[in-house]
Amino acid sequence: MSETNVIELKNVTKRFGDVVANDNVNLTLRKGEILSILGENGSGKTTLMNMLSGIYFPDEGTIRVNGKEVLIQSPRDAFDLGIGMIHQHFKLINILTAAENIILGLSGSVRLNMKEVEKEIDELTSKYGFDLNPSQKIYSMSVSQKQTVEIVKVLYRGAEILILDEPTAVLTPQETDKLFDVLRSMRDNGKSIIIITHKLNEVLEISDRVSVLRKGKYIGTVDTCDATQESLTEMMVGEKVSLDIDRSKPENVERRIEVRGLNVRNNEGYHVLKDISFTANAGEILGIAGISGNGQKELLEAIGGLQNIESGEILYYTKHDGNVIEKLHQMEAGDIFDLGIRLSFVPEDRLGMGLVGSMDITDNMMIRSYKKSPGIFTDRKAPHKLAGDVVEKLEVVTPSLETPVRRLSGGNVQKVLVGREIASAPRVLMVAYPVRGLDINSSYAIYNLLNEQKRAGACVMCVGEDLDVLLSLCDRILVLAGGRVSGIVNARESTKEELGLLMTGGKENA
Repeated sequence: MSETNVIELKNVTKRFGDVVANDNVNLTLRKGEILSILGENGSGKTTLMNMLSGIYFPDEGTIRVNGKEVLIQSPRDAFDLGIGMIHQHFKLINILTAAENIILGLSGSVRLNMKEVEKEIDELTSKYGFDLNPSQKIYSMSVSQKQTVEIVKVLYRGAEILILDEPTAVLTPQETDKLFDVLRSMRDNGKSIIIITHKLNEVLEISDRVSVLRKGKYIGTVDTCDATQESLTEMMVGEKVSLDIDRSKPENVERRIEVRGLNVRNNEGYHVLKDISFTANAGEILGIAGISGNGQKELLEAIGGLQNIESGEILYYTKHDGNVIEKLHQMEAGDIFDLGIRLSFVPEDRLGMGLVGSMDITDNMMIRSYKKSPGIFTDRKAPHKLAGDVVEKLEVVTPSLETPVRRLSGGNVQKVLVGREIASAPRVLMVAYPVRGLDINSSYAIYNLLNEQKRAGACVMCVGEDLDVLLSLCDRILVLAGGRVSGIVNARESTKEELGLLMTGGKENA
């Protein structure tokens, strides 16, 4: 790593109305280094990177690239300066090949020589250690392969500076290790890389330096070799934070949900769940692990009455009126709710299914309760109080309770959603990626809330992507691979390497 700065941000400020997202930020990126950007939700990380990639334009301050002051007014300007950003949500066309996606939008001759293009891509991937078939269709690729296409796409366009947003969010430990090897190879070849992530263990493993933002302000930059998880957390939050998950031993465990031979097809007719059988107990947290797209979302939706079932049974056991068994697979979602069977579901798509972006925080709280209001007028007092409690307990960054949730940062949207669902005190609580996009402090607040529900006797099912967290939070972990149960392990005894093998189908564990 050289001391030459390829990026210099000087007193950069960005406002959105009365909200100051970035406040006089000063930041540098050196040639041939990996720099991690850390900060709580709403600290301005993504906004800052969006200005580098041409999505936003700073209100004040200057940006220098390779020592020269520049104006970045569009993503094309950023590409012309050798800056490429790989977003967490991929921007690929499924029916095209990897090579076709990589060259899409580039100027060239009327007739393309795809064999020559694929040869150039092969040379590029070989240089850095990527594993990619240029002629493979996107729809047949794994998540890690799609991410590789996105990275190669910006490299093919000549990027010398790469920005990666949560690059390991949906990767297995083995895939993460492979990605890190590639990033190190790129760094050693002179590329400069910025990583936005909330996984402190990965920050310490991959980066050379770490820059921290707090509430839109630049706090400082430290050499990674001099940092610890505790010191970085204190820089982000401004005070010492305990990083221990308070996992209690399960008590008064009893069967609550039993799934027998469940088969589900998605809207396209693909078999996404195949002969799924397991039991989830009250008084415990059952983790659900798997590479993205292996049926986790459909499984929770099936239990919640939101997914059509081809065959199989979903049974709910309750002590009310004896040991009654309710057949959830024969009910509509509304019937499940009317029976008093509380299935709270935090979906993966928080704004698509969980919340209404144009509505404010109070109104989004009312979604759960408006049907209970007598007469034609709805009661806003209880939802307003609930909104205030959620904002206070989870430290939601918002101008007011009347702010539309679409104006909040992704992490603060997630806090509103998770807080609302947990506040309903369900008998069964199903959460999908409850801390995706959340900073470390907010994440641990959510973990503690899930443990509170467990101690209160709820049956908690948690789909997660951070295997270290699942192993520390859960009592048992169910692993899905290819739509099937590849194993159910004791979280206190298993390892993330074992989970990674189960996720890829490399090991069977009944």
